[in-house]
Formats: sequence, C-alpha cells, structure tokens
Amino acid sequence: MFSRFFSLLGGLAAVMSVSSGLAVSDVQAASRDDVFFGSVAGTWSGPGEIVAGKYKGTKFNCDLTGEPLGEKETGIKLGGTCRVGVFKQPMSAIIAKRGSGYEGKFLDGSEGKGLDVTSGQVSGDKVVLGINRAKLNGAMVARVMEDNKSMNITISVKVADQMIPVIGLTLARNVDSMAVGSIKP
Repeated sequence: MFSRFFSLLGGLAAVMSVSSGLAVSDVQAASRDDVFFGSVAGTWSGPGEIVAGKYKGTKFNCDLTGEPLGEKETGIKLGGTCRVGVFKQPMSAIIAKRGSGYEGKFLDGSEGKGLDVTSGQVSGDKVVLGINRAKLNGAMVARVMEDNKSMNITISVKVADQMIPVIGLTLARNVDSMAVGSIKP
C-alpha cells in the first residue's frame, strides 16, 4: 500500500561521486559538491508529510544515516528507516556524479520498487536531482539550512508541464549531547 510512498521517500539521499581527470571548472564543481555532500554526512531524523495525491495528509518519521562512499569517490550512501504509524520501511539510496552527469538509485532503482537518479546539480546549500520510474518523472530538492543542523527535502512529480510537490520532509541532525572532558596530566 505504501510502497510507492516509500519509493519516493528513498529520494532523501544526496550523494555525489567525482570522476578523475578533472578540468579547472570540474575541480571547482567537485569542491562545491564535496562541501555540500560533506555537510549531509551523519545521522538525521525528522517528520514529513505527503502533501498531494492519494495519500495526502499522511504523516511519517524517518531516521537516516549518511556515510561516505569511499576514499576515491566523494559521496554518501544513505540507509535507515521511515515509519508511518506502526509500519516501518527500510530506506536506502546511492547517488553518484559520473563525469558531468548524475546516476543513482533509491531503494532498488526503477527495475525494482524504487527510483533512478537521472540528472542533478549542486548549487550552494542545495542539490536538485532528477528522478524517474517508468512514466513518472520528478525532482528531489534537498537544502541544508544555514545552521548545518537541519535539512529540508521536497520531492515533486511532473504532471503535464507542471512540477507538483508531493512529499515534504524536515530532518534534524542528530548530535551526541553527552559532555566529553579530558584530564590534564
């Protein structure tokens, strides 16, 4: 019942991977991507709501963790869960910059029950990703707020020639609040 909803939620990830052999403008873009996606790494949680469509008004909560792809690639793998009432769904995403384009998948991609990333661009404090599944085209916009402790995500789908927001989500960075001290020798 909620599988399409959870497929769209898979769009919470934002991950970039930079290829080798970069020109000067590519290096500047890679640096911009590194900064943005570095700010997305960590653990996040928060509420969201479906704002259009069949499940309009459905509220949910997500707990997600972003981890770097590796030393040779800049990016994040996203994993965690989203919960609607008593129903809990695993979430996962990998999105990577390949050359001047973007690739990736949410959940198991469009071959399964998820979505594919088909394009994207980082601009300052946000990323805009093109998403696709069969005849469904849309976009996910993730913006890290100035305090670097919260992120707003909107997932929209294209209907005719118009983009319609269908999911909104506000995540807060989970920070360990335990006091840590040291003893001077």
